[in-house]
Amino acid sequence: MSALRRLNALLLASCCAVVTTHAIAANPAKDKAPKRNVILFVADGLRPGSVNATDAPTLLALREVGVRFINSHALFPTFTTANASAMATGHLLGDTGDFSNTIFTGYPLYDTGAFGFLPGTVTPFIENNQVLTDLNSHFDGDYLNEETLLQLARQQGYNTASVGKVGPVAIQDVAQLTLAGNAIAVPQTVFIDDATGGAAGIPLRADIQAALTAAGLPLVSPNRSNGCAPTAQCSNGFSGNNQTPGTTSPNVVQQQFFTDAFTKAVLPTFVQNGKPFAAVFWSRDPDGTQHNQGDSLNSLTPGINGPTSRAAVNNADNNLQQILAFVYANPRLAETTDIFITSDHGFATISHHEVDANGGVANSYATQFVYKDLTGRTEVNPGFLPVGFLAIDIAHALNLPLYDPDSQIAGVSGGKVYEPVDPTALQQTATVRQCPASGNGLIGASGQILEQTDAKVVVAANGGSDLIYVPDGNSARIRQVVRFLNQQNYTGAIFVDDVYGPIPGALPLRSIGLVGTARTPRPTIAISFKTFYLPKGDLQSAVQIADSGLQEGQGMHGSLGRDNTYNNMAAIGPDFKNFFVDKAPASNADVARTLAYILGLRFDDEGALKGRVLREALRGGDNDGEVERKRLVSAEGPSDKSTVLLYQKLGSRLYFDEACQADVKAGEDNPCR
Repeated sequence: MSALRRLNALLLASCCAVVTTHAIAANPAKDKAPKRNVILFVADGLRPGSVNATDAPTLLALREVGVRFINSHALFPTFTTANASAMATGHLLGDTGDFSNTIFTGYPLYDTGAFGFLPGTVTPFIENNQVLTDLNSHFDGDYLNEETLLQLARQQGYNTASVGKVGPVAIQDVAQLTLAGNAIAVPQTVFIDDATGGAAGIPLRADIQAALTAAGLPLVSPNRSNGCAPTAQCSNGFSGNNQTPGTTSPNVVQQQFFTDAFTKAVLPTFVQNGKPFAAVFWSRDPDGTQHNQGDSLNSLTPGINGPTSRAAVNNADNNLQQILAFVYANPRLAETTDIFITSDHGFATISHHEVDANGGVANSYATQFVYKDLTGRTEVNPGFLPVGFLAIDIAHALNLPLYDPDSQIAGVSGGKVYEPVDPTALQQTATVRQCPASGNGLIGASGQILEQTDAKVVVAANGGSDLIYVPDGNSARIRQVVRFLNQQNYTGAIFVDDVYGPIPGALPLRSIGLVGTARTPRPTIAISFKTFYLPKGDLQSAVQIADSGLQEGQGMHGSLGRDNTYNNMAAIGPDFKNFFVDKAPASNADVARTLAYILGLRFDDEGALKGRVLREALRGGDNDGEVERKRLVSAEGPSDKSTVLLYQKLGSRLYFDEACQADVKAGEDNPCR
């Protein structure tokens, strides 16, 4: 019998046993049935089209036997921490304020000296426990401004755990990240991630330390090297450069540790103490491998569809199989445990040069220069977009100086200042960069590290989309930036804060759920970069322009293409239907709402941008109403193109499919594909 057939038989037997034991109503909290457990399994960056019998037999069997969501959605910007915040709270990003992986905080990180650090960047990458702790400290103890599912469960006496990729793991109960001196305090929720056991790690409870030791597991997480040298292709953390291919190995060693810790220490501890649990397992694969893969250097094919990416899908599938084996080995546990599968976003192959399938290439100001590193090596292929191209282009268009918020140098009068960026320099030096280190930019600033930046424009670079902030709210400058963006051939879609009124070529931020009760600064402009397909319409072949230091042919996400918003989603367990294909729109903001409903927990919401309970997928549940497919079009910009947004509406809930810049006079129903 094949692995797929064996797993199908196992899942089917488990489902049938559960059905026989519990013919439950839609809300088990109202029943006399035993309290439920829930496991959320996130396969970071998994595309539905990558699930097949060869690479992902477990995932395939689960969605065939349980509920398969065929109209699922990630939230835009389609990045990890943004969607992690939605999964955790059941809110859209306008409420959580986690607008992307890199955001503008409005203050220099560590301005209070947290962790003994000096004030730093105003555009931090927030997949980091210390960054998240500092954000919490600055924004009244909880930067999300909303309760999370694990927080609710913990407060109601549940065991809670979050295991896997650093950053999104902590976000699942981020209120637990508090300072104790210059370290993170020991939390009640169990966190195990890349940083566990290190200086930036979240401490473990004594009972979990003992359980790990008893299981023969270390108290320090392995890194992504797979035991190889940092620059060897067998190291999953090796991304290469424009002349050297990246990794050819998935993240096997680190994820096996996480899976063993979850199934041999964390869950057994929970089962032994007899309390129900809510747990999250966040698999870095296939995301991390798709980013760094070396199968397609400087080529759009096979892109992220090569053997290394496929092996990463299989790696995540094996992790899930081990978790399911633990649950289904205990009939009582199987009868009381619901398992929800999702991915935070889809994926695409990076282009730094081509902008369409017809040979068009990027031709902006930033493409005109030769970029050399400190050694004089050309680090960007001639004519290609460098990391930070958007900041470079906007600074040039506004005729303003550019500084790198992530790189500090000694100032003339002592102390530190942000390093200037000048693409016309002959090469990078110790005192000037040709492009920003991570793509972020302070435009029109003095370079001083101030309590509040004096930059006229701040660019937070993220990959398939960037966020642009105009701290002083200068309306004329905002319109100038939007006009510039509308004329670039790498632009996919433009959204502008509603307070500045209609602007030709752009739609309002509110139309994509980015205006709510967030505590963090709201972006003034969100730009999604161009997406195209090889062949046309094939989501698995998607290519996107990306503001990233990764190479053409490697992987990225973040855009508002359907290839990025279409995520893999499925569910199985005593409260979910069997063999059910859910055609209704669903999103990552619906996950926490549904699991909280199953557990009988109620959120105390601050904002109104909420997901829904996926009732149609639950036993005894009915459809939530009729789905409307809608299209929103901006006024034409100076390029004669409008931003077009395609979305679905179910009741009051909106689900965003895709958006692009298009000439709507052409009359296409879907100009984005």
